[in-house]
Amino acid sequence: MNYRRLGRSGLQVSELSLGSWVTYGNQVDRRAARESLAAARDAGVNFFDNAEVYAGGQAEEIMGVALKELAWPRVSYIVSTKFFWGLHEAPNQHHTLNRKYLLNAIDGSLSRMQLDYIDLVFCHRPDPHTPIEETVWAMSDMITRGKALYWGTSEWHADEIRAAYEIAERHHLHKPIMEQPQYNLFCRKRVEEEYSRLYDDIGLGLTTWSPLASGILTGKYREGVPRGSRAELQGYDWLRTQLTDTAKNEIVRKLAAIADSVGCTVGQLAIAWILQNPRVSTVITGASRVEQVSENMKAQEVASQITPEIKAQIERAVGPSYD
Repeated sequence: MNYRRLGRSGLQVSELSLGSWVTYGNQVDRRAARESLAAARDAGVNFFDNAEVYAGGQAEEIMGVALKELAWPRVSYIVSTKFFWGLHEAPNQHHTLNRKYLLNAIDGSLSRMQLDYIDLVFCHRPDPHTPIEETVWAMSDMITRGKALYWGTSEWHADEIRAAYEIAERHHLHKPIMEQPQYNLFCRKRVEEEYSRLYDDIGLGLTTWSPLASGILTGKYREGVPRGSRAELQGYDWLRTQLTDTAKNEIVRKLAAIADSVGCTVGQLAIAWILQNPRVSTVITGASRVEQVSENMKAQEVASQITPEIKAQIERAVGPSYD
């Protein structure tokens, strides 16, 4: 496993990591979660991503139990969580980044994950109703109190990230150092264009999510929705429509031919393509089975095989059909 600095920080994260969105609490129980975490760890993964809202808090609970049973030295792994959506639809408890919510939310996550501190905490979405200055002070205080080590954002606009950074710098507070955006062959503009100046200006690091575009880049949806896939889950009708998009699945067919020439799966090719971007600190992968963990990890080997010629073939296959 290769390790990369998280932006300009001194923290080293494995270039491939394991996340829990959709799977934990929905497709993965405690035993399967423990097995997947162990398999990822055996492959060299040291970063495990989570969020307060995933499965209504169950994802944090499942990961917490698994980590306790695995009993790894705390210094050897990195855990994240994210705040904004909340767990209860009540004032100051959902869709906010105000101080009251944030300083209560971190205590809830620590309790569910059975940890003394969380390494990375993210503001899961921007909050247009709370002054950014209030959010920056709360996140900085979270770190000062020893409940978190680093903080950042997820799916914020570049100007919002820069505003938060400048407020922190002005008041000598802990600065946001990382962003967690979606990044894959069908979703590129924010990472490649909107954030382009932030990498050098403030040292922004990226923990990117959905490398397989929610699964369409695995190629398994070219003939419809297979039984047992996440697109069959209740409440994920929006995902089913996205995964069966005819135009995108035609692109996946072209990518599969390139993957065959390289000797890998289309999913491994898609992940390896992201690893070619030096701005990405870590690619968050997902898995509902141990076998998927092993398959995703092989993308590291594929990355070295993506020559300029292969990369050009990928670009031609995708064309301008990305956001």
